[in-house]
Amino acid sequence: MTLAGGGRGEMRGELGAGEARARRALVFDSGLGGLSVLAEIERLRPDVEIVYAADDAAFPYGRLSEADLVARVETVMARLIAEAKPDIVVIACSTASTLALPFLRAAYPGLPFVGVVPAIKPAAAASRSGLISVLATRGTVARDYTRALVREHAGACEVTLVGSPLLALIAERAMRGETVEDGEIEREIAPCFVERDGRRTDQVVLACTHFPLILDRLARLAPWPVGYVDPAPAIARRLDALLGPARAGAPKALQGTAIFTSGDEPEPALQKALRRYGLAFTPAGVPGPVSA
Repeated sequence: MTLAGGGRGEMRGELGAGEARARRALVFDSGLGGLSVLAEIERLRPDVEIVYAADDAAFPYGRLSEADLVARVETVMARLIAEAKPDIVVIACSTASTLALPFLRAAYPGLPFVGVVPAIKPAAAASRSGLISVLATRGTVARDYTRALVREHAGACEVTLVGSPLLALIAERAMRGETVEDGEIEREIAPCFVERDGRRTDQVVLACTHFPLILDRLARLAPWPVGYVDPAPAIARRLDALLGPARAGAPKALQGTAIFTSGDEPEPALQKALRRYGLAFTPAGVPGPVSA
């Protein structure tokens, strides 16, 4: 996989002796969901250079066994880290964070990693009705880790776990400029809205980073207003704390780079969307697709 190149949107190659560069964050996801996290990082730390890597050759991760998913993430991350030489890595995927982060931290003890945790604690704290919902992928809903977070942080609330099979795919389609009907989204979010004894759900945890990408439509199609709790601001704050203050006199960050493990060039609508996030597509040779 070759990430270095001469274009404005490509990463610089090896640095000369004593040459400084902006600090670099590698933001990784199975698809486009990590863009919601990237946006918060760019807002909080515009001095940080971003390399965004989407493992679209293996998307969606929910179809992989846990062992295959860990092996896949380890393989792809090994090559990305070797080439990108990041100062910090953000695993902007709940599934990969839960399963693969322990292995990655053990393999790279000197490299800080930030993962995604469903924002159940702040949702429970913000709820006035005591009814909250966790909107996630089916895999996230099924894991003991998620249920442990509910027990630990939302014991005083009634929590509805909603495993959506299609919403991440819907968000991907929307980002690629495809038509998504309102009814498709309404069917996926309907179980989040619970009425009980005169109370209504008032907080919905967005436990997949894809979901904030279509937040405007989630809000518009909801049967009543709720608070949507997005983990991205907390992830950005954690990155900020681990990196420390911006260095005085550090060079300005380059335009961000977007890499897709399929090797396919994004369609024009997606390239336009990537530019809105400050990214330019970089062709790269990458680990091949996984078996279906």
